[in-house]
Amino acid sequence: MSAVDPGRLAVVRADYAQCFGCGLDNGAGLRIDGFDVDGVTVAAWFRPGAQHRGFQGILHGGIVATALDEILAWTAILVARTMAVTATLDLKYRAPAPGDAIYRLEGRLVEQRGRRLVLSGHCEVGNTRIAEARGLFLATEPVEL
Repeated sequence: MSAVDPGRLAVVRADYAQCFGCGLDNGAGLRIDGFDVDGVTVAAWFRPGAQHRGFQGILHGGIVATALDEILAWTAILVARTMAVTATLDLKYRAPAPGDAIYRLEGRLVEQRGRRLVLSGHCEVGNTRIAEARGLFLATEPVEL
C-alpha cells in the first residue's frame, strides 16, 4: 500500500469492525479487504458467502451494489483522506455475478471540488467486468492516514 500508514489504517478500520461492507468482525458481511492504493486508484478484494446469493448460484445484485459503494467510500478515505457519504450512485451491470468467486474491486477519484467527490469504480471476476459504478460523495470529516 503506498503512502498509507498501516497502523493508522488499522485504527480507522477498527472503528468500522461491524460494517457490512468492510467490517472484519461482521460474519454476515462482505469483509472487503486487501486495500491497495496506486495514485488516485484503490483496489480491494472480497469473497461472498452463500448468504449473499440471489438465485441459482448468482450473487445478489444488491450485494454487487454494496461492494461498489464500499470501494468508492474507501477511495474517498484512502485517496482524498476524508470520510464521505454517498449522495448518488449510478450502476451498470455488465455480466452475471457468480456466487462463488473472488471479486476484485477498484475505485478511482475522478474529481474533487470542495466537499464534492466524483468517484468511479468497477468489480470484476478474473477478466470479466461484472458491474461499474459512478457516484457523487460528500466529504464529512478529514481522515489522518
